Amino acid sequence: MRVGVFKFSSCDGCQLAFFDLEEELLLLSEMVSIDYFLEATSYNRWGNFDLSFVEGSVSTPEEEERIKSIRESSKFLVAIGACAVSGGIQSARNYEDFSMVYSSVYKGHYWVNPRSRPISDFVNVDLEVRGCPINKGALKEVFVAVMHQRSPQLPTYPLCLECKRKGNVCVVVAYQKPCLGPVTVAGCGALCPSFERGCYGCYGPVGKPALEALQEGYERLGLGKENLKELLRLSFNGYNKELREWL
Repeated sequence: MRVGVFKFSSCDGCQLAFFDLEEELLLLSEMVSIDYFLEATSYNRWGNFDLSFVEGSVSTPEEEERIKSIRESSKFLVAIGACAVSGGIQSARNYEDFSMVYSSVYKGHYWVNPRSRPISDFVNVDLEVRGCPINKGALKEVFVAVMHQRSPQLPTYPLCLECKRKGNVCVVVAYQKPCLGPVTVAGCGALCPSFERGCYGCYGPVGKPALEALQEGYERLGLGKENLKELLRLSFNGYNKELREWL
């Protein structure tokens, strides 16, 4: 199985999950060949890939063309991490005056798109692996599932279920703290609520998130709709397609 790992506009954090899988990949070395991975090696072979992983958002005209080329060369394309899935933290600019943001960040000419967008806005994506960053377990599940020709078993339920399983006290009820757990996909092990912090939404929204219900809960905390909107816009997944229309 030929594998490619590609980077777009991102921090490289999700690619580090491959290094956490070093021992597992060594065991699979006779069946898996990572032919393209700039983060890991200077020897890279372009060609047709059985499985491609893409980290990062599409933020430049060059990236628009490159993601189409990768899609054409890949049998199975996986978006890894919040940037590739939702546009990343850099997508916060999508809700602002781009000319003001551009002049503040770039001194001189640099061609960048007004919006930071997920790769699914440009090509068909076969699977999304959530997280900022993704975790080793999810990545391993993708490899195993593809090799056995089955669907990967990744969480689709809300983070609140993970909190219940861990026996956590609800931070909203007990501490009156805002939390995005009710509308966020599980997968992190409820890390922040386990330390009495509200969820930041690192894994992105569940399908059809109940945002109006969450807003009602925020109002009981003395926070209005604009407070919730700001929290979502400034999150790692603020430009996710499940949130855009509501925001």
